Amino acid sequence: MQKTLSILITLFISSTAITGFAAANTDRGAMLANTCLGCHGIDGYRNAYPSYRVPKLGGQHEQYIVVALKGYKNKTRSHPTMLAQAGSMSDDDIKSVAAYFAGQGDLQEGSAKSGSAISRGEKKAAVCTACHGAAGVSMMPNWPILAGQHTDYLIQAMSQYQNGDRSDPVMAGQAAALSEQDIKDLAAYFAAQSGLFTSSD
Repeated sequence: MQKTLSILITLFISSTAITGFAAANTDRGAMLANTCLGCHGIDGYRNAYPSYRVPKLGGQHEQYIVVALKGYKNKTRSHPTMLAQAGSMSDDDIKSVAAYFAGQGDLQEGSAKSGSAISRGEKKAAVCTACHGAAGVSMMPNWPILAGQHTDYLIQAMSQYQNGDRSDPVMAGQAAALSEQDIKDLAAYFAAQSGLFTSSD
């Protein structure tokens, strides 16, 4: 009986410590994300040059945000501001920020607009579903949700995989086979789907 009681007390203390740590991590993520929201928290905020809207992060997979931030930190992705921001972050900081954005809420309804580019993009997107899921909602946490993302950001990202500014063997191979029109059509299709949203504090 005494041994059982001792085990229960130990489990209670451990679970309390874990819960406290998780809460602290969430609070830290919200605090660290204040800097990120200066760009990612403004709907339609644009990168200066080249001009494209900064990505929506609300609802994105936590694990993928970690992958992306580590890409900037390790310089396998190229962007002056993001290189500076991620370069100063510890691995724990990165996890906390990722948890904050991933926990912002459910995916939001898309524009669901019809158009020739969206129709063409839907047909071309079949090959993308293996990693990015049906309609761009990936079931694998290390691959990004594309649904609802800004059209011009998706064009920028795919172009970076083509020109080597982003390093990923799978995406480099896929993007290499795309024409400029393919990229525009795919971006139009994924942007129109229900998915990501601009985060706010």
